[in-house]
This record gives sequence, C-alpha cells and structure tokens, in this order.
Amino acid sequence: MSIPTPTPTPPAVRSHRAESYRPGATIAEWRPEDDGFWQTTGRRVAQRNLWVSIPALMLGFVVWQVWSVTVVRLNDVGFGFSKSQLFWLTAIPGITGGTFRILYTFIGPMFGERKFTAFSTIILIAPMLWLGFALQDTGTPYWELALIAAVCGIGGANFASSMANIGFFFPKREKGSANGLNGGLGNLGVSVVQLVAPLVVTAAVLGAPAGGPQRDGKKNTDIWLQNGAFLWVPLLVIMALAAWFLMNDLKVAAAPFSQQKVIFKRKHNWMMTWLYVGTFGSFIGFAAALPLLIKNNFEGQGYQATTYAWIGPFIGALTRWGGGWLSDKIGGARVTILSFIGMAAALVVVIFALPAGGQEGNFWPFYIGFLVAFAFSGLGNGSTFRQIPVIFRDLHMKEAAGKGPEAQAAALKQSEMESGAVTGFSSAIAAYGFFFIPAMFAAMAVTNALWMFIGFYATCLVVCWWFYARKGAEAPS
Repeated sequence: MSIPTPTPTPPAVRSHRAESYRPGATIAEWRPEDDGFWQTTGRRVAQRNLWVSIPALMLGFVVWQVWSVTVVRLNDVGFGFSKSQLFWLTAIPGITGGTFRILYTFIGPMFGERKFTAFSTIILIAPMLWLGFALQDTGTPYWELALIAAVCGIGGANFASSMANIGFFFPKREKGSANGLNGGLGNLGVSVVQLVAPLVVTAAVLGAPAGGPQRDGKKNTDIWLQNGAFLWVPLLVIMALAAWFLMNDLKVAAAPFSQQKVIFKRKHNWMMTWLYVGTFGSFIGFAAALPLLIKNNFEGQGYQATTYAWIGPFIGALTRWGGGWLSDKIGGARVTILSFIGMAAALVVVIFALPAGGQEGNFWPFYIGFLVAFAFSGLGNGSTFRQIPVIFRDLHMKEAAGKGPEAQAAALKQSEMESGAVTGFSSAIAAYGFFFIPAMFAAMAVTNALWMFIGFYATCLVVCWWFYARKGAEAPS
C-alpha cells in the first residue's frame, strides 16, 4: 500500500504566513504554549519585540526620574529653593506617572502596543525640551518647574503598557524571565539618568545648540544643567522609530475597556496590587528620594549624592530579572515573602545609621542598608509580576476544567487579557510610591517614615503568605 505524499503548502500561503510575523505587522494568530510554533516562529518574534521594548522603556524611566538628579544641583546654580520644595519637585512626577499608568494600562490594548509604544515614546521629547530651556534661566518660577515635573511623570506611565504587552508574547514557563528582563532593564533608566546626567552637565558636550553654561556657586565652575535633559531627545526619536518599524501588534492582546474592567471585580487584582505597592513602590520611591537624603544628611561629611545614588536603583533593576528567574524555579510567592523580610531588615539598619540626637550618623551602614533594600525590592518586583499570570491562568483553567477544548482555549485567552490588565493596573498604583515616599520625607522625620514602611511590609507578608504561599493557599503561585 502506498503512503500518500503530503500536499506541500503553496508558496503563496507560506509567504502570507511569513509576512504576518514580519516587523511592523499585526499578528492575528499567536500560540506561545504550542512548542512547535514557539520554536519555529514564536521565540524569534517575541525576542525581537522584547529587545525593542527594553530600551524604549528605559528611556521612559529616564524622563520620569530626571528630576531626582536635577534637584540636587538647582540651588548650586542660583535657584534658591528650600529642602521641602526640592523634595516636592522630586515627588510630583510620581502623581502623573501613577495616574497615566492607569490610563496606559487600558489604552495600549485598545490601539495596539506597537503603535502605542511609538506614540508614548515620541511625546516624551516635549518635557525634555521644556526642562532644558527652563533650567537655563534661574528666574523660572517654581510653579513652572513643578508643571514640568508633572509632565515628565508621563514617562513613568510607559511601564504599564510595556509590561502588559510583553507578557502576551511569552509562554507561561518563560513569563517570569521575560517580564523580569523587560522590567529590570527598563528600570535601569533610573540608574542611567542618575549616572549619566551628572557627567554630561559638567561640560559643553552638546555644543552651542544646547545653550551656554551657568555658574556653580558652590564649586565656582561652569555647569550646563540643561544637558541632562537635552541629551535624551535624539535617543527618544530613535526608539520611537524602532518601535514603529520593528515591533508587532497582537490581535490576541487587543481588548476594549469593557472587557478589561472585569479585573476590578477580581479579589486577586487588589491583593497583588497591595504587594506590588510594597515592592515597586519602595524601589521607585527610594530611587527618587535617595539623592536628596544623601545630600541633606551626609554631604557635610564629604559624600556626594551624584556619586552614590545611582548604584541602588542599578542593583534593584538587575535583581528584578533575578526575581523573575528565581520565581520560575521555586515559585513567586516564596520569593515575594523573602523580598519583604529583606527590605524590612535593611531599613532597620538604615534607621539606626541616620543622624539623630546631635550625632552625625554613619554613612556606610546607611548606604549599604539602602543597597540591600533596593536588591530585595528588585527581587519582589520580578516575583510579583511572575505571580500575576500564574494566578489568573490557574483560576480560569480550573473553571474551564472538563468543559472541552473550546472552553479551555477561551479561558486561557481570558486569563491572558486579565493578567495583562492586572499587571498594568498594579504597576500604576505602585507608581504612586514615587510621590508618597519623597512627600513623606518632606513632611515628617525620615526615621518615622521608615518605620511606617516596615509596618506596611508586615501587612504584605501576611497577605502573601495567606493567599499565595501557605499550604492550602487559595491561589498558590
């Protein structure tokens, strides 16, 4: 008996399939859990989107955090603001960053993440240009600088749409690592701006178009403070174009708000948001406040904020990837619990190292304590974002068990949509840590604020253990 020869796929069909996954295309069919599809097509396309998303997200963080390093030099060139006013300038981007993250969570899937990534990147040019020009005039009123800080906060909103998008591209077993890379390397924008901006403001590296120098009254040297804003403009243009031409829109990720709003009825949306406020809220709030904490408490001992502040966010960004990777191995809830224990212990060290009772304080325990806190916050950032898709996938698949392939496919699609929306929403609420932590340092004693953070971490430990980590937990993750 002869064996029938398989009918070859017509060249036109093969061409159409290849065309549908090309850079810039809208992808109608996406099956990352299908090993055959993942190995032949999915991995390559997902990796391309990931490695364009990362630098675009990094620049969003640069714009969001540019004020954390800018405020350190404002008074040196003659602005004359109080310590409280400087903390408020640092905090204001957190309000708009968190608020716009809520919008970006739902807007991205409505319009397509490729198009939205390009748009949300290119519009960041406006606040960078505005800031660069405003810094050249020490007569710029405080209200205008506060308004610029608010507009810069929009850069932080990019995280919500970016993280929700990347989660759709990868299979369950790789979501932790992919989200960890995207979020972790994206978070490096905090360290990049805190490291690079202080360097480029010391010379006319951008030439005459960037404007002339100001005089640093403290060091009696020239300084080009506007360079810390203008430097990022050409990079924003490049990454907006890269997103437009190299990324993809996924039809499976498209969802109107009417479908996404179901997350507000999900208990685990609120539980995971609570946990992410503890991890990412701490990371971004400490990153915003640390330069001024060093300047206000230890500059008299010879420690410069611009020398040390960037290292903490750098460590936290790297450990975010480690948190995602480790969660893929041992479970996200366990890593999340470890992160809260580590942050609490680190802040106790920081509290006892701060100046108090007329004593100068001890810089190195203070600084190392913060570095450890950043490291554990990064672990928690990675683990919580690994928990979210696992929780929603398992809950929906349990409901669809025994109902047939079509019901299970629908449940899987619903879980992907909801986990993406929860990822964005939780990141939006956590972003308010950028505002509240510097604001609390401006309004009360630093040690009192730190004790309050430790108390909050205790509540996070209880929530994570009860719902996700204990034996018999409702949603083990």
